Amino acid sequence: MNKLSRPARSCQTVYMSTINDTLPTVLLKPGEADRIVAGHPWVYQNEILRLTQETADGDLVQVKDHRQRLLGVGYYNSKSKIGIRLLAPDRIRPNEEFFEERIRAALAVRKKFMPDATSFRVVNAESDFLSGLIVDKYEDVLVVQISALGMDRRKQHIVAALEKIFSPRAIMERSDVAARKFEGLEPANGILSGESDGKISVNLNGLKFETDLIAGHKTGMYLDQQANYQAVSQFAKGGNVLDCFSFLGGFGLHAARAGAAQVRLLDQSADAIAASERNAKTNGLEKNCAFETVNVFDWLKLNTAVKPHERVIPRFDLIILDPPSFTRNRASVPDALRGYKEIHLRALKLLKPGGTLATFCCSHHVNTELFQDSLLSAAFDTRHVLRRVATYAQSPDHPIIPMIPETEYLKGFAFEKVR
Repeated sequence: MNKLSRPARSCQTVYMSTINDTLPTVLLKPGEADRIVAGHPWVYQNEILRLTQETADGDLVQVKDHRQRLLGVGYYNSKSKIGIRLLAPDRIRPNEEFFEERIRAALAVRKKFMPDATSFRVVNAESDFLSGLIVDKYEDVLVVQISALGMDRRKQHIVAALEKIFSPRAIMERSDVAARKFEGLEPANGILSGESDGKISVNLNGLKFETDLIAGHKTGMYLDQQANYQAVSQFAKGGNVLDCFSFLGGFGLHAARAGAAQVRLLDQSADAIAASERNAKTNGLEKNCAFETVNVFDWLKLNTAVKPHERVIPRFDLIILDPPSFTRNRASVPDALRGYKEIHLRALKLLKPGGTLATFCCSHHVNTELFQDSLLSAAFDTRHVLRRVATYAQSPDHPIIPMIPETEYLKGFAFEKVR
C-alpha cells in the first residue's frame, strides 16, 4: 500500500494527547462566542475580554467564553487583527502527529472528489481547519504557503508530516503573500526539502501545462479552475471561441481539445501568452489557436466600437471571461461591479445568438447574486435574453465551509444568448 492511500490513524491518537490547564486562557466578551461555536476559526482582537496571563505571539492558547466554557485551542498573535486562529474545539498538541492527521484527512477529501487528479490543492487553510496554511501538489513537488505566525513557528512539523505522507521530490515555500506583514512576518521563499529548479509540467485533465513554481502566480498557477476547465469545454465543439484573461491557456486549450474550430486567447502578460503558446504546441493544439498580448478591456472596447447607426457583428460561439479579482475589499465593490458589467456588456455584443458566455468572479467580496446581477444588467442594456445553463464554483480541492464565508470566493455561470 503506498503512502497516498494509507488510511489515516484514528483521531484518538491526536486528540487524546491533552494539554493541562496551565495553557494561557483567552476570555471572550459576552455575545462573541456564537460564531466560534458555529465553526469559524477566527477570533478578532476586539472580541477578546482579557488574557489570564502574559502570552507570547505565536503561542498556543485556549479560548473560553465569558462564562469559562471551553471553545477551542489556537494560536495567539497580538500583532494581527485576527488575534487567535483556532485549530480545534478540544485541547490538542500541534506537533508532527497532529499535522499528519489533519493533512491525511484533507487528502482523503481530494481523493474522494478528484480521484484522477495528480496536481491539486492538498490543504486549503480554513477549509481544512488549518488556518494560515496552504499546500499545493504539483505532480511530485509540493509548494507550501504560510500566512500566519502560529503556523510559521510549526513549519518544521508541517514539512516533516508532508514528507511522511507524500515522499515528494521537493517541498518549496512561496510564503510571499501580503497577509504575512499583518502577522509580523517577512516574506519567505525557497526550498524546504529536496531539490527543484521550479520548472515543472503539470497535468490538468490530461493536458500538460508548463509551470514555474518560483516565479508563477500564487504558488505557481491557479488550481481552483481545474474542474471548470473541463466543464466549460462542452460548449466549444465546432465553434469559434474567445478566451479572455487566458493566463496559461487553461480554458482555451481545453476548448481546443474539445473540438473548437478556432480559439483566440487574450492576456495582457506577454510571458503568459508565450507560455500558453508553448502549452498549445506541447499538446498538439496550436493549429486551432491564435494568441494575442493585449489589454482585454481595450480589445473588447475596440472590437465592439461602431459608428452611429451601425451594429456589432457577433463572431463567437463561446466567450470565456476569467479575469483577476477586481476588488480586494468591500469598499471597492461598486467599482468592481462596474468592471464586470463592462466586460459582460461587450462580450454579449460579440456573442452569436445561441452562443454561450461563461463568466467567473474570484472575489469573496462580490457575492453570487451581485455577480449575476452585473451580467443581467448588461443583458438588459443590450436588449438580450439569456438562459442560464450552468453554475460553477471552485474545484473540490478548495472546499467550501458555509460557516466560514471566506472559504467561498470563486463563482461562475454559463448563459446561453437566446436572442
